[in-house]
Amino acid sequence: MTEAEFWQLVTRTSPEQDQIDLADNLKARLELLNNDELVEFDKFFGQQMRRCYFWSIWGAAYIITGCDSEYAFAEFRCFIISLGQEWYEKVINNPDELGTLTLWPEKDGYAYPFLDEYDLIAGQIFEDRTGGELPFVSSGMATPQGKKFSTKKKLLTLTYPQLSQRFPF
Repeated sequence: MTEAEFWQLVTRTSPEQDQIDLADNLKARLELLNNDELVEFDKFFGQQMRRCYFWSIWGAAYIITGCDSEYAFAEFRCFIISLGQEWYEKVINNPDELGTLTLWPEKDGYAYPFLDEYDLIAGQIFEDRTGGELPFVSSGMATPQGKKFSTKKKLLTLTYPQLSQRFPF
């Protein structure tokens, strides 16, 4: 599996696509892969999860949704991956770019940038097929990279001007 193939598999078809439809689409695509390809896919997914494990990205999630747990931040990083490689790279370089994303998946009328267990789909398919588990690939280090974001409104507004305007707190 190439990196380009990985991105084709995980990228949503539309920005507002809900998590159930997105997960179903990924599952259908992954079921077509053989076991070695599932292992490769999972390796790529873990690498991208680690690569976006930054306090600055968590700060963006905090502004958008009040994200305050490791579990929710993992689901948010899955969302970032689902936006595709171009958006993923933008967010890695400047998380405030999310403020320019025009369409969002929503729940109860609010932005809902979380994908529950999106990172586990390949493992579930592999386990159903083989009875075994995929090799463990950590999705992060002990703590996110960089300096922890401040929850003070003034500092958040200065650090994330686009997001602060889009998602006033």
